[in-house]
Amino acid sequence: MSKFHGGDALAKAVERAYKEGQTDYSLEPMVLEDEAGQPVGRIKDGDKVVFCCRRGEREIELTEAFTDPEFKHFPREYMKDLEFVIMTMYHEKLKNLPIAFAPERVQKPLAQVISEAGLKQFHCSESEKFAHVTFFFNGGYNQPFPGETDLCIPSPKGIPFDQKPELSLPTVAEKVKEAADEGYGFIVTNFANGDVIGHTQNTEAKLKAASVISKYVDEVAHYAKDKGYLVAVTADHGNIETLYTKEGKPHGAHTTNPVPFVVLDPKGRDIKLRDGRLGDIAPTVLSVLGIDKAAEMSGSSLIETEGITNEKMMLIILDGWGFGTGDEGDAIFLADTPGWDAMLAKYPNSKLRASGEDVGLKAGKAGNSEAGHNNIGAGRIVAQDDVRMDNAINDGSFKTNPVFMHAIDGAKKDGSALHLIALLTEKSSHGCIDYPLMLAEMAEGVEHVYLHIIFDGRSTEPGSAPALLRSLDEKLDAIGRGVVVDGIGRGIALDRDGNYARIQKAYEEMVLGKGARYRK
Repeated sequence: MSKFHGGDALAKAVERAYKEGQTDYSLEPMVLEDEAGQPVGRIKDGDKVVFCCRRGEREIELTEAFTDPEFKHFPREYMKDLEFVIMTMYHEKLKNLPIAFAPERVQKPLAQVISEAGLKQFHCSESEKFAHVTFFFNGGYNQPFPGETDLCIPSPKGIPFDQKPELSLPTVAEKVKEAADEGYGFIVTNFANGDVIGHTQNTEAKLKAASVISKYVDEVAHYAKDKGYLVAVTADHGNIETLYTKEGKPHGAHTTNPVPFVVLDPKGRDIKLRDGRLGDIAPTVLSVLGIDKAAEMSGSSLIETEGITNEKMMLIILDGWGFGTGDEGDAIFLADTPGWDAMLAKYPNSKLRASGEDVGLKAGKAGNSEAGHNNIGAGRIVAQDDVRMDNAINDGSFKTNPVFMHAIDGAKKDGSALHLIALLTEKSSHGCIDYPLMLAEMAEGVEHVYLHIIFDGRSTEPGSAPALLRSLDEKLDAIGRGVVVDGIGRGIALDRDGNYARIQKAYEEMVLGKGARYRK
């Protein structure tokens, strides 16, 4: 008879939550309890925890709650002897934590080269994508370079994003125009709507978002052009353009579609562009500004016409805005987008590859915002965390990773529990269920291995969590250890907008057992 591993029990709890109208992304905390009514598998001081997510901005707040002795966002007792392992360095301020795959910083990213040339620059986005025009665009550096001004506009709070598809774009647009008035040598901005709204299942909201993006990219690009800026409009990956899956269901994930690169020249020159990849954008910017590209940049300018220079340049990144099919399944085609349509018709443009091996991901894998901005700012192909980690799995070094082994050996030695915070997905850029499964396999001799599930709802099909949990149960049974003890939606546990009320729910679920109870 198979041992109890908890996946099926949580699956049944999720199915009950579905009947109440909850969805995977926003599932409220659910906690396994024993026959005495006590929560099972709580994280305690002295235990070992591995946060099995590999990206950055969405993992910071929950990590802080567990590891920052000065944490003040909600009451909690600091666990000074808790060993908390992070998969990658989510933020520079977490550099003293045990990091399984320490970052490889980009040498000489675009922002640094511009800074060293003595130009002032302005980076602006709303909070949903602010890390992308700073940390990721700047090659893993959290602090702005000399002469760099960063401005974060708060994203809407307290309502589902698809209820306000314009997000905070009107304010972002206004601040970027003000920066153009001030005459910065280089301006980069991110319009978040295509990705944030593209991840929802709301077709009407996607069409509205596409229309809003068209309006403001037209407005900002022409405003900057009139101020003497050579303006380039591009994207980091595709998303919103694809409305439906092959099965006809709402599509809410990134795509492998190419993205645009459009140039508006204030001098009206006849500019010829070539197709390329995201890593060619930084060399293009430097070429326009008359700055030699860094020796580390392997990309080359997308402008084939010689002698195209300008003293100021603006880069507008439309997050999640790819070239679609141009039919009824394409949100950009269906939406009212006169500004965007006119831009493509009037100005030189080309297509850039923004997925798979062209941005340092596995072949055939959809691009994402981190890889996109990382490659754009680096001027080269940058190997992403999933590739580095997959390589470690393939060459066997994952199983001998000293940071993992320290936690596992410590749990064996002192009899403490090993906790694996696991994203329930097979293909998200934030993580993969394979990581906690492999760690469970490595934890032979550890008496208590607990899995704390974060439901995805972005890279997974709506309503797929129960099936994924039951599949997880079978794999844990084959390994012979590991119990799923709680679950919560990604939209709560992986907040990135400073909403610590959400993080409190996740923390108290895992530590105090607060949440809807279910049993074996």
